[in-house]
Amino acid sequence: MTSPTNSIVFVHGAWMTAASWDNFIPPFAAAGFSVHVPTWPGLDGLSAAEINAAPPAGFGGLRIGTIVDHYADFIRSLPEPPILVGHSFGGLIVQLLLDRGLGAAGVAIDPAPIGGVPAGLRALISAFPILARWNGWKRPYALSQREFTAKFANGAPAGQQAAAYHSVAIPAPGRIFYQAAFMLGTWISPRRRSVPLLITGGSRDRLVTPFMSRLAFRRQRRSPARADYRLFAGRSHFLTAEPGWEDVADTVLRWIETVSGVRPTLPAFCRAA
Repeated sequence: MTSPTNSIVFVHGAWMTAASWDNFIPPFAAAGFSVHVPTWPGLDGLSAAEINAAPPAGFGGLRIGTIVDHYADFIRSLPEPPILVGHSFGGLIVQLLLDRGLGAAGVAIDPAPIGGVPAGLRALISAFPILARWNGWKRPYALSQREFTAKFANGAPAGQQAAAYHSVAIPAPGRIFYQAAFMLGTWISPRRRSVPLLITGGSRDRLVTPFMSRLAFRRQRRSPARADYRLFAGRSHFLTAEPGWEDVADTVLRWIETVSGVRPTLPAFCRAA
């Protein structure tokens, strides 16, 4: 990082609202960061219930590039380059933003694959129902509660799975899954990245398997800037909220302290670690 920053931008992923970061906001704010949680184009001001009842017009065909442009505009409006923290497709978006020279550092938590990272068999099986739909690149795709439980939040207890599904789960644009599967608009050049990046994986993740997150890390190691990797044992794709999320937040905060001039005030769960 070229200079210290006290700003954090959280980037949510597919099938989630910005409220999926609710656990992370208090500890990062308490650590002294100015926390920003913008949402994807078309979703601002809408609750999960409203989005589920009537997804915004054109949402199914939303492109990855449009989402990245949206966040780029927000980042440029800030007084200083922020640290970018993204989950799932948000982790892909973070890497695309870093590729544009935006952000003081990046964290990609279980990131959707950048170009050049093939999906493993398990991920392909999970994605098949999305890609096999007629005209699916123009239509939103909502996970059923059974799919959410089996694929997204398989590391969480049943009560939390149900509560999360009914409070923060929403449809996702169908087009982004075709783009990810066929590597359209997802390529980055690691040699352009000039700031540190942390990539994480979950050993029980069925959407972005450890195979995929490790391959992303190996590609990002080609950068002249620092790249780190952390695998969380026993965690699923929902590792930012399922039991043990504090360990993820702790890891991110300590990594930020390591790579930057910022010395955050660590929350109690971090100090006790």
